[in-house]
Amino acid sequence: MQHNKPLQFDVFGKKMSVHRRNNEWLLFIESDVGIRSRVYDVIIPAEMEVTNLATYLDDIYHEYSSDKHPKVIALN
Repeated sequence: MQHNKPLQFDVFGKKMSVHRRNNEWLLFIESDVGIRSRVYDVIIPAEMEVTNLATYLDDIYHEYSSDKHPKVIALN
């Protein structure tokens, strides 16, 4: 399934987006002023289903969990 619209997530208080391009997932950090920066050190498997992205990001970034931000939340 092709996803042209970026998927937005709150990753333990940090706004991130996942984009599907050329059959691969790309992860970005979204700033409050509209600047997007690519995250190169996290590889999302190409075969990952959309429904599993939040869980995957939770697994990768779980050390940033806090009482205020206990989990990853899909924003769209």
